[in-house]
Amino acid sequence: MNGIVIVDKPSGWTSQDVTARLRRVFDTRRIGHGGTLDPMATGVLPVFVGRATRGVEFFEHAEKTYEALLLPGVVTDTEDVTGTVLQKREVSLTEEAVEAVLPRFRGEILQVPPMYSALKVNGQKLCDLARKGQEIERKPRPVTIFELEFLGFQEGMLRLRVRCSKGTYIRTLCKDIGQALGCGGCMAALRRTSAGSYGIEDAVPLQTLLDTQEPEKYLQTVDTMFSRYEAVTLSPNQETRCRNGNAFSLALPDGTYRAYSRTGEFLMLAKVENGVMSTIKSFFEV
Repeated sequence: MNGIVIVDKPSGWTSQDVTARLRRVFDTRRIGHGGTLDPMATGVLPVFVGRATRGVEFFEHAEKTYEALLLPGVVTDTEDVTGTVLQKREVSLTEEAVEAVLPRFRGEILQVPPMYSALKVNGQKLCDLARKGQEIERKPRPVTIFELEFLGFQEGMLRLRVRCSKGTYIRTLCKDIGQALGCGGCMAALRRTSAGSYGIEDAVPLQTLLDTQEPEKYLQTVDTMFSRYEAVTLSPNQETRCRNGNAFSLALPDGTYRAYSRTGEFLMLAKVENGVMSTIKSFFEV
């Protein structure tokens, strides 16, 4: 089986837990996920099965959208409610106060990665060092917040919607917003509502996949992740050259394309430069 299944990850599961279970469901070792979700987080987790794993590298840079709850007045070592409380205080915030600080977190910003993360420094995961009681200096990294919207208060917490670039830590964003509000804060809940071209409406509950006898019916074809690019059907001669890894002439504007055979098989993600099409990544069965 080959394709992409969009999993609605439940809380309490790591992304690796999900792929490990789905290896058995799809009866393959060739499986990978597109973008780690924290165990406490829920929502969109694209899982690539079989030959579709060739597309994982293109998904690493996909934009993602989240809905988060920020608990003001509470600071923890993990930057979310699962950690040890370092500071706690009574808070009284207004909508105007929240809206006043959000503009500074839109656009390109710098984030210091949290110690409790899978990021490696000198070959060691930060979370492993943190569990040993160690803390090391981390360099701020640029990330982009394309959209940051305050959705209102929920039981004293701030509901936020965030559309952001690869590498953004929503926990850290919550912590930093809390700091800007002058009261501190941490993340109380997180749900990923989209990743790349896939939304929560495409997602299948993990338990449904674990219970089904027909997992293949939930697989999307790998070309769906490239839907923003124009589709091109190749001639038999062009298809032969494609399958042999050769470039060929094609009168199209410069750009990126999805290339298909006359029978509709997705052959490759391709680029055209100066009237010549060449392979970016092939996806046909060998």
